[in-house]
Amino acid sequence: MEIAAIGLRAQQRALEAIAGNISNINTPAFKRSGMRFAALVGGSVADRSRAGEATEPSTVAGVAQWAQPMIDQQGQVERTGSNLDLAIDGRGFIELMGPAGRTLLWRGGTLRVLDDGQLASSSGLVLKAGITLPRDAAGVRIDRDGRVYALAGDDQGESEVGQIGLVTLDGGSAVERLDDGVYAVGDDVELHDAAADEGIAGHLVQGALERSNVDLNDEMVGMLVTQRAYAANAQVVRAIDEFLSLANGLRR
Repeated sequence: MEIAAIGLRAQQRALEAIAGNISNINTPAFKRSGMRFAALVGGSVADRSRAGEATEPSTVAGVAQWAQPMIDQQGQVERTGSNLDLAIDGRGFIELMGPAGRTLLWRGGTLRVLDDGQLASSSGLVLKAGITLPRDAAGVRIDRDGRVYALAGDDQGESEVGQIGLVTLDGGSAVERLDDGVYAVGDDVELHDAAADEGIAGHLVQGALERSNVDLNDEMVGMLVTQRAYAANAQVVRAIDEFLSLANGLRR
């Protein structure tokens, strides 16, 4: 019964991940989560009593499950016409300055100009590149290589104010999804600087947003499979309950 209960909890987590994917199908730059399962192996009695002299095989102690964002899967880039919308066509990330100087990663979205002219994400996190627009800037232009230009009013030209760089990380690196399309990485994860428009990091696309990489057909198929697995574990619990009831009746 405990094995079946472990299966029920694991499949419940999988259903929660699928529900989260479907609910964010229209969220810009959202990366779907895929469930990862691993067996937790517990040591035998001999392992605990006489280290190094075990004669009994190890047993499965449970199942670990976690939702991992599929950050390497590119979403479709769609034009919006807004100069403050920014997308990344590739595997790169834009670095943001988080609380207490913590580096956060962003897949792009709608830029925001703060009161002091600094470019930030839609949630107000400043770009680590530290780009500031002049107070009299009439607009902004961003090239595919990340160079940012402040546009002067009355067609008086433009001036370069900085460059947005990209970083990449290993595909197997663990990331934590935060709000507003922002990701946090552990201290042991190594970030690799990459110039925009070079290599796998990709290039920047102004006036566009990356759509979610959620495929509704795949999610519905995954939901059906997960529901069947959940129902199978529930059936095991019901069968064991019937056997126990029968055994209690025979004892009387």
